[in-house]
Amino acid sequence: MDPGATDNVGESAINIQQLTQMAYSALQSGNNVLAKSLFEQITASDKAETPHWLGLAYASFNLGDEAATAGAVDQALELHPQNLRAIILKADLLKQQGQSRQSLKYYQYALRLAENAQNIPADITQGLARAEEVRKTQVGDYRSFLMEQIESRGFTLNAGNRRFQQSLELMLGEKEIYYQNPSRFYYPALPQIQFYEREQFDWVAEIESRSPEIRTELTAVMNDPSRFSPYVKKGGGQLGRDNKGLEDNDDWSALFLWDYGRLVTEVADLFPNTLQALEAAPLPHITDQAPMALFSKLAADTQIPPHNGLLNTRLICHLPLVVPENCGALRVGNEQRAWAEGELLIFDDSIEHEAWNSSGQERVILLFEIWRPELNEEERQLITTLLEAVKAFNEG
Repeated sequence: MDPGATDNVGESAINIQQLTQMAYSALQSGNNVLAKSLFEQITASDKAETPHWLGLAYASFNLGDEAATAGAVDQALELHPQNLRAIILKADLLKQQGQSRQSLKYYQYALRLAENAQNIPADITQGLARAEEVRKTQVGDYRSFLMEQIESRGFTLNAGNRRFQQSLELMLGEKEIYYQNPSRFYYPALPQIQFYEREQFDWVAEIESRSPEIRTELTAVMNDPSRFSPYVKKGGGQLGRDNKGLEDNDDWSALFLWDYGRLVTEVADLFPNTLQALEAAPLPHITDQAPMALFSKLAADTQIPPHNGLLNTRLICHLPLVVPENCGALRVGNEQRAWAEGELLIFDDSIEHEAWNSSGQERVILLFEIWRPELNEEERQLITTLLEAVKAFNEG
């Protein structure tokens, strides 16, 4: 090997390092002409890396040289496609050139990449704030245009086309997509529906009509604090992630009628009308597992943290009985609904959900589970047999 060649390589490396320092010093001091010239010397060699192309792009952008900016930033992205500075600069350039739709794609990409990033430098944080502002503006313009087109065809958005409205919100990035994720048993090919509508079930009217009787039975025991006990027991892991201080806490308490498939006889005697009303619903009966039916009491200013239920073969029903003003809501996936006394809320609890009572008084509902309507009788019997067999095996 020629010793001189080794010296030349070392000398070249030193020159690149010196040129880089000089170029970034010029860029930081605002001497964009010198910075551009120095970065061009580096990129003309075979030693150029992402920071060099990005430096050239910044200097060119500051000088208003759009063609040079585009060429340099594209080279930086080719070397490092997820470089946030390069992505934001590309978006800024496209926006400056009037290519708003293309710039939005890059801004949105930068925002997605930064979602889980930590210790983001100040200049990138500023760029992300700019990206968010552009996203809001352009998505707002986009929504307005789409709504004008929809309304010009004679359509209006109302409760009857709730699914379409949700599709629009998902398309615009205003909501996230949530999927069933039960912690114990997943049954495939069931529709991803967050809230079911009351009108879909012929038994709902019967139970709702019994609300006054149920409330009367509940009122008779409400003043006896010994009847209710904490819903989340220490070590039970009911929420699966973060119990948020609700373990052994009466802020979220329950009075069970059916508890893991066992009728609580000492309680059942106090609620004959309630149990009779529940006979109208398709409750699952699985030995030592289902049904579950209880009065759920949520204290003032209390939040139940996000969690997923055990199974996606059931739905959970809330019959609101005591709902103070400004009580709060139940969120399932990307949708939230408020409780209204005597009107059932029916939802898939295998999708992430949470609830909160932001009022100054307690909220009480009758909570119970039902079979999903999509399951036929044979499937229900098979699932029952399977879950009972799993429990028998686990108990040895």
